[in-house]
Amino acid sequence: MDAMTKMWVSLFGIGMMAVAALLITFARRKTKGIVKFVLSLIAFLALGIGFICGLISII
Repeated sequence: MDAMTKMWVSLFGIGMMAVAALLITFARRKTKGIVKFVLSLIAFLALGIGFICGLISII
């Protein structure tokens, strides 16, 4: 993988982690019940994708 592709993958991973942090903050402060669970699950998946992208950019 060339350097530019690694840069874009790492930036995408950072963006996904930021989205996850904002989403979990919103879910905990503004929502209740099943909506809170669904938003938390989406945030967890976004965090996982960001983590995988970070690992890919290191290799």
